[in-house]
Amino acid sequence: MEPFRSVTGAAAPLPQDDVNTDQIIPSAWLKDLNADMAEGFLAYMRRRPDGTSISDFVLERPQYAGAPILVTGQNFGCGSSREHAVWSMRAFGVRCVIGESPAEFFRDNCLKNGVLPVTLDAERMRQVRERVQAVDGLEPFTVDLEACQIRGPGGFVMPFEIAAGEREALLEGLDEIGMTLKSLGAIEAWEERATQLRPFLQAAIRKA
Repeated sequence: MEPFRSVTGAAAPLPQDDVNTDQIIPSAWLKDLNADMAEGFLAYMRRRPDGTSISDFVLERPQYAGAPILVTGQNFGCGSSREHAVWSMRAFGVRCVIGESPAEFFRDNCLKNGVLPVTLDAERMRQVRERVQAVDGLEPFTVDLEACQIRGPGGFVMPFEIAAGEREALLEGLDEIGMTLKSLGAIEAWEERATQLRPFLQAAIRKA
């Protein structure tokens, strides 16, 4: 997994609540192994049935092309648990999603794929959204995981919180297996002690 330390670029406002995973990546893009995930990202919000662009949709506007920061409404990523939703965001260029109360499994999928999910309370979310909309993609924002800050034009700074283990995994680019292997020495030492103290358990395991 690619480590995440910070990202700088356009912050795209998508304030709709309850955007589900079938909207994030429609099922048509799940049937073709060679499908362009970037094209599938929010495809039916970005384009009409005939494939023409909905030019006033935020991600179809030139300043938000490939925007690495997505500022969402409540319950973003609800619906199914399809990991493709995060894959399509990554393919488009999104590395950070900022929102209030994102869907839990969507948030977990972000963490497993090197996307930083920043969760803010309603008041801090309002401040971030207002600043992002005022800038309209013309000036960059930075989301800094090492400092746990969102920074923007005019000296704007908004702190955020994330669990220490999640922060460490993203900074180091590790999934659960990678995080577990960091303690391999301690695990092997425990196994050796257990073998010496309870050899009968090892015999039972071998028989099984």
